[in-house]
Amino acid sequence: MPRIKSAEKRMRQSKKRTAANRTQRSQLRNAIKKVRSATGEAAAAAYAEAVQLIDRAGRKSIVHRNTAARTKSRLAKLVAGQK
Repeated sequence: MPRIKSAEKRMRQSKKRTAANRTQRSQLRNAIKKVRSATGEAAAAAYAEAVQLIDRAGRKSIVHRNTAARTKSRLAKLVAGQK
């Protein structure tokens, strides 16, 4: 356990941020799974929702920006192939 006041604060902050990041990462993964399992119009709608989450995760460094771009590209290719 930290003894220094600033270290205690850092611990509180990191715990809070870890919980928030875990929630967002989970939502992101679920959205990606939904796109992969959907077909037709449902896939296009799920893709639009997933893109928003992917972009936000990339901006907030929950996933790396290049990983976000690659994921969006692969999902777009998948959805385009289903039409």
